[in-house]
Amino acid sequence: MNIPIYQVDAFTSEVFKGNPAAVCPLRAWIDEGTMQLVARENNLSETAFFAPEGDHFRIRWFTPVEEVELCGHATLATAFVIFTELEPARTEVRFDSLSGPLAVSRSGEMLSMDFPSQPPEACNPPAVLLEGLGGKPAAILKSADYFVVYEDEDDVRALEPRMDLLKQADLRGVIVTAPGTASDFVSRFFAPRLGIDEDPVTGSAHCALTPYWSERIGREELHALQVSPRGGELFCRASGGRVIISGHAARYMQGTITLG
Repeated sequence: MNIPIYQVDAFTSEVFKGNPAAVCPLRAWIDEGTMQLVARENNLSETAFFAPEGDHFRIRWFTPVEEVELCGHATLATAFVIFTELEPARTEVRFDSLSGPLAVSRSGEMLSMDFPSQPPEACNPPAVLLEGLGGKPAAILKSADYFVVYEDEDDVRALEPRMDLLKQADLRGVIVTAPGTASDFVSRFFAPRLGIDEDPVTGSAHCALTPYWSERIGREELHALQVSPRGGELFCRASGGRVIISGHAARYMQGTITLG
């Protein structure tokens, strides 16, 4: 069995930046164990698999160690493959997912994802979180992830977290964020429980970052930078119970997976 594979750098217009995702178009679903093995072999933060369902698609995302319920950069990468390689006449694509219906539209080279809003809430953080991150947080909240706010961008950039401790935190991952100097806000994302020490650019984290910063700044339209070593740029908009997360993508590789 042969499976097409694309590798796309998401939230950047240049290869070797942004967040690389593998994208595997399927005519029909293969078994879950094989998808997990492919994701482990790819050894990227996410591998997306998608297959047609009527006039739209179903999408699933796998880290090297497990399936996840929501992934932004691999959804952006999947839409990019559909728009540029598979169905170039399309300007919008819809996906069913474990997080409900998702949509991606394109305008020129910009791709915009319609995702659920996940505002963070107050929490009692575990001691291991504070010990693992370091620095002096101004606030600690949680959504799908722990959501840690620092005073300024330098604080976020300077963090050297202990992954052995963050791996013990009970949520999916840890978002760290602060006001930006060249953007409205910056962030980083750590998910050692999922086999990802630092994710280069995390679209799904902006489901929480967007409503938080929109309320704090008092503006719906926001410019965001994820300040990982690779870096990425996102344009976000709060839209009621949804968030619009926009960015560019660049194709790095195309090939074929041979199974058996």
